Amino acid sequence: MQWFTQLDTVWQALLASLFMYAMTALGASLVFFSKKLSPRAVTVLTSMAAGIMIAASFFSLLLPATEYEGVLPSYATVTIGFLLGGAFVIVGDIILSRVKPKCGGVGEGTALLYFAVTLHNIPEGMAVGVAFAAAAGVQEAVLSALFLAIGIAVQNFPEGLCVAMPLRAKGMPPWKSFLFSQGSGAVEIPACILGAVAAMFVAGLMPWALSFSAGAMIAVVCSELIPESFSGNKTLASVGIVAGFCLMMLLDIALG
Repeated sequence: MQWFTQLDTVWQALLASLFMYAMTALGASLVFFSKKLSPRAVTVLTSMAAGIMIAASFFSLLLPATEYEGVLPSYATVTIGFLLGGAFVIVGDIILSRVKPKCGGVGEGTALLYFAVTLHNIPEGMAVGVAFAAAAGVQEAVLSALFLAIGIAVQNFPEGLCVAMPLRAKGMPPWKSFLFSQGSGAVEIPACILGAVAAMFVAGLMPWALSFSAGAMIAVVCSELIPESFSGNKTLASVGIVAGFCLMMLLDIALG
């Protein structure tokens, strides 16, 4: 792990984004072998990822954002940035719900699912890139950013399958379902790198980028992960969220 913490920030972001993408592709690849993932496994993975991302939004993004000084007071910057990030995802959801995307005849609902997942992967990737930029090579902070990437990667695995299987059920060949599904995760790679580069080189952007990413991530968790996990087993979902939050909080506090 020492070699990773010593890498340039952009390389750290690139490798982390490739891992997140690989987990999406791995989940999508199950379309070749299995008709569905265990509902209990999906609930646990999704809810734990939600807990991890909620904790990361505060400890890895919002809290560090308050430590930067700028033209506005830190509390104003963080609040506005958070609202903008949340609005980005919410407006994106509204737009997607009002359009009728065409996706090879697979149906509006399935197409909306695909485009929604793709849209939500953009702020997730940006959040990881910004977290690595904020770490600035500090080993403990780099490890915290890495764990955020791992948390997102964990939820990318069932997400990849959950995108591929509806496409397959609507008549797409397995290989085409796989290509579409893994493509929804590929957007995290440029988003992650863009987040890292922008936060590193644009003066005064860091607190805005951190709080924006936090707001977007919370909106994604609330609109997608929590409803999805609680639609299965409420008890498992609650335990998963609490466990994921505690794990991320423990690591952030211990490493910080």
